Amino acid sequence: MTQAESFDWLAAAHAEAEAVRAGADFDKAEFTERMARVIARCACPPSKIGRRGHSVADIASTSGWADNALYDLPVHPHGSGSATRTRMYRDIVDAYFERAYGGETIAPDDLIHVTCTGYVSPSGGQKLVAARGWPTRVTHAYHMGCYAAVPAVRLAAGAIAMASRRVDIVHTELCTLHLDPSDHRLEQLVVQSLFADGLIRYTMIPDDGGAGLRVLALHEQVLPDSADAMSWLVANWGMAMTLSRDVPDRIAGAIRGFLIELYRRAGLDLGAMEGSVFAVHPGGPRIIDRVREVLELSEAQVATSRAVLFDHGNMSSATLPHIWDRLLDDRAIPGGTLIPSLAFGPGLTMCGALLEKR
Repeated sequence: MTQAESFDWLAAAHAEAEAVRAGADFDKAEFTERMARVIARCACPPSKIGRRGHSVADIASTSGWADNALYDLPVHPHGSGSATRTRMYRDIVDAYFERAYGGETIAPDDLIHVTCTGYVSPSGGQKLVAARGWPTRVTHAYHMGCYAAVPAVRLAAGAIAMASRRVDIVHTELCTLHLDPSDHRLEQLVVQSLFADGLIRYTMIPDDGGAGLRVLALHEQVLPDSADAMSWLVANWGMAMTLSRDVPDRIAGAIRGFLIELYRRAGLDLGAMEGSVFAVHPGGPRIIDRVREVLELSEAQVATSRAVLFDHGNMSSATLPHIWDRLLDDRAIPGGTLIPSLAFGPGLTMCGALLEKR
């Protein structure tokens, strides 16, 4: 749905939840208008995010709340509990694995399942492998948040170093399962206006000289004295995020030294950055802004990161792979171009991969 439509849905959902708690004299229309004004003031605007995807049917409806499977707000003003959300996660992810591997007859040696928005055992990946009778090893890369694509690539590289010929990585992030419409704090309205659902599958193989992205270097760092900057906790009504306003500034303060080390690991210096095209995880527009300012990048060097944010919102760990996919398809970016890829999440953790387009 468009970002403007999602604002309308959020205002209506918050008003419906508040009406249940407030009682008979509550003016729901007035509260809806007030919430709409607050959301318009503090949330990520439609000029920065054009639309966001959702796998939860409830998100599209502002009537018949009591009939919803999850956001049945007249009954559960918080939305239904974590058990309901987990069952929905299971069903959506199982169906995605079946679609993503429809007609596939050749098994990968390894499959890495990446998510921070749901936990079910056996996972959708394990169910797929069991149903197909494949000899595939399944690894779960869970609860890392938005930066998890880089550790997933590291795990895949480790498997290839141990003679695996094909490693599939599958991200299933269903952020819209985790709203609490009864929580009207500004911080939560920002989160609810930013995150979206994202699913993607890609493959890592030994370097055969063909088209793709070649991994030159990887780097990961937990920033000191930053554990309180961002959190992601399993709560009674889904998962709850806290997000400090100074996260972009904390990242900006460390990014140059981090990037120097990333290039050094590839045997390069920062002079190579001039022709690089960046894949920056768009935690929000300010993340991209601060990275661009500190590194003195041109707008063209971060344009794809902005475009993915605009088209899809923040899809947690699935976002960076969507940026990679778009950079691979962009014929204006020639082979040999370096693609430094940066992502951030709880810890506060900073992850980077220096890739080369082939």
